[in-house]
Amino acid sequence: MTDMTINRNPEILGGTPVFAGTRVPVRILMEHLEAGDRLDEFLEDYPSVSRAQAIAVLEQVKVMLASDGNEAAA
Repeated sequence: MTDMTINRNPEILGGTPVFAGTRVPVRILMEHLEAGDRLDEFLEDYPSVSRAQAIAVLEQVKVMLASDGNEAAA
């Protein structure tokens, strides 16, 4: 999977989904939020990830969850 937000390449961290243009795994954002950290704290810890990238990933997750919920209700 490759788009302007997430890159998944077997040559980068064994194919772990990372923020495009970085070596920061997307799961790190989720782990920070799960621990109660604010988005700004994540961005301070990983300055190679832009705010726009982080928000885009969260929006993608929101859409995925909404579509999964709609399929279950059908």
